[in-house]
Amino acid sequence: MSQDPTEQTATRPDLRTLIRLTYRAIRANPLGDLAVKIFVAVLGGLVVALGLVLIPLPGPGWLIVIGGLAIWAIEFIWARHLLAFTRNKLRGWTNWVKRQSLAVRLLIGAAGLVFVGLVAALTLKYSFGVDLLGDVWNYITTH
Repeated sequence: MSQDPTEQTATRPDLRTLIRLTYRAIRANPLGDLAVKIFVAVLGGLVVALGLVLIPLPGPGWLIVIGGLAIWAIEFIWARHLLAFTRNKLRGWTNWVKRQSLAVRLLIGAAGLVFVGLVAALTLKYSFGVDLLGDVWNYITTH
């Protein structure tokens, strides 16, 4: 049986369309608009705060901060500008590193590993009382 082109078939909208329609319906109400702004501000602030706490520790601290900034960018124009600035600077840094010789890239990687190792050792020392650097230094000087 062939379909008549004038017949309209009922199709379910995809998830992205449903989210967009729901978002527009909420934003149509002034109270809903305020609720969305508050929700985005609080959620983005919590994510950014978590990322800032995690920056000194080995892990994805900066990535989490940028994720919080992306959440803020949903609602706030200043966050969109800051996110675009951050992306451009990160892209520029990545391109600069790619243009460097292998020796320079290895040196940058080694400096990053030394930094992460020092942060991990200091975290162990001041959070758990394990003086890893002191123990290694003591072992080196006595043997």
